Order: sequence, then structure tokens, then C-alpha cells
Amino acid sequence: MASNDHLVEVENLVMYFPVTAGVMQRKVADVKAVDGVSFYIKRGETLGLVGESGCGKTTTGRCILALYEVTGGKIFFEGKDITKVKGKDRRVLRRNMQLIFQDPYASLDPRMTAGGIIGEPLLVHKLVKGNEYKEQVAELFRMVELEPRMADRYPHEFSGGQRQRIGIARALAVRPNLIICDEPVSALDVSVQAQVTQLLMRLRDELNLTYLFIAHDLSVVRYISDRVAVMYLGKIMEITGSDELYDNPLHPYTIALLSAVPIPDPVVDRQRKRILLTGDVPSPVNPPSGCHFHPRCRMAIDICKEQEPELRNIGGEHWVACHRV
Repeated sequence: MASNDHLVEVENLVMYFPVTAGVMQRKVADVKAVDGVSFYIKRGETLGLVGESGCGKTTTGRCILALYEVTGGKIFFEGKDITKVKGKDRRVLRRNMQLIFQDPYASLDPRMTAGGIIGEPLLVHKLVKGNEYKEQVAELFRMVELEPRMADRYPHEFSGGQRQRIGIARALAVRPNLIICDEPVSALDVSVQAQVTQLLMRLRDELNLTYLFIAHDLSVVRYISDRVAVMYLGKIMEITGSDELYDNPLHPYTIALLSAVPIPDPVVDRQRKRILLTGDVPSPVNPPSGCHFHPRCRMAIDICKEQEPELRNIGGEHWVACHRV
């Protein structure tokens, strides 16, 4: 999978969280949040990562940011295995990768001004001197379509969309190559979602950024993403180009997800067949044997219950983990 045009390469990533019990807090089980995930992100592209709540999307993003000590696997960023980077080297590494949080109301310090929030990364990484600080902060405000005169205001004086723009400006302050967008528009009004999505796309093109775009909304993911990866219970089920995924979904879980996406044309929407998944998502503490999706899959056969399907290339850049494909 290694290639010079890949900014990020994830190989068999595993992230388990221990479950403890009793007075001595003895480990009794593991939450298998991410369980053998592999994918890559090309330079300058947007990879969408979709799936139900609790499937491991955010955990995957935070592992790439080296916020967790991974249980297993490798993560290569610009050719370097970041799972082995420690101490001061990790701070240098983080200058090139940043995170946009999901909740614009909880991710900004209410005691700091907007200018202080945006400018803090410049001071932490010692990127400016003297008057350069105010000039850089003003430029970052303009970059996200906010007025520099707003720098002295506090977060409670901004709307949700404006707060998320402040979060985006903070992520851009150190001029990163990779930005993890953790559901950046899910907490915003629909009209504001479109504005922020357009802003992210413009910034990607102007600054040659690379995004990992984590989201629930499949219509937003299709609009912004070059490729899309579908996750279920810690596993990648399918990954391919955005148009290919929506026009030719192959994994039963992907087909079920797409059948729930609203279509603006009411006539077409009434005619299409919706697929209702039976049962609940299994616990990541004790996932099913074989294919994790088989208890809810209408196409499951005996081998699905016994043998885990391999994520395999079926042509072009279309990868699917399903025995029936």
C-alpha cells in the first residue's frame, strides 16, 4: 500500500480500551473500538469516514493524531511510523496535523477571547515574534470569513457557525498538512452546514490541505469527499471513490445506509426500497464471530458466521469486506 502520494497510511490499526471491575480495578474485558483497520489518504484529497455511532470513527481519527497509545498496527504520516514517536518529537509532529471538533460550544475556552484561542497555537509552537502575532491572527480571521475586529470577543458572543469558524481558524494557525474533521457540521443548522462545508472545500483547495472527514450525514460526505470509507463495529466494510460508492454500493451495510439517505424528489423517494436493519448494533466488548455484520445482514450465509471476510480490492480502488461480493 506504500506510495509517495499517500500522506497517511494506516495498517491493521487496533485500539482496545480496558474494562475494569472490582475494588482493585482488575481488567475483565476490552472494548474493541478499532479492530484491524487499514486505509490510506492521498495528499490533497478528502477521505470521508462514515458509520453508526460507536463504530470507531472518532477513535480512528484520534489514533492518527497520536492522542492514544495504539494497541496494535502502524500509522505512517509522511512516511514515518508515528506510533513510535514519543516526547518532544510528538509535538513537532502535531504541527502538521490538527483537529476540528464536533461541538463548537464545548471546544472553545469560555475564558479566552476569540483572538487568544486562534493565536494560542502560534505561541505554543513559537511561530511568531512581536507584531507578527496580531497580523497572523487577523489573517486567520479573514481566512475563515470573520472580521478581525471580533478578536476581542468571547465565545458566548458568537453564533454556532461563527464558533466553528473560530475552531477552523485555530486548526489552520500552524499551517498543517492534515486536518481531522470530527463531524464539524453535525451540531449546526442546515443552512450553516452548507456555508461551513463550502469554506472547508475552499480552504482545502487554496492551502492544499488533506482531510479525514468523519460524519454521519451521507449527503454531506458525498459532497465534500473524494473517497469514502464505511465503518461498522471497528471494521472497514467498504472503501472506494465517492461517486462509485453512491452509484454502485456493494456491501449490504453500505446499501442499507444509503437507502436511508433522503432524496429531494418525493416521487423517486416514494418509489425506492428502504432496507430496515433488524436488531441492535452488537457490543464492541463482545463482537460477533466471523463478519461483524452477519447478525443483521439479510444476505448472510454460514461462512459469514465463521470466517472474517478480508478487505479486498475488486477492481480500481474499490475495496469490500464481504464473502458475497
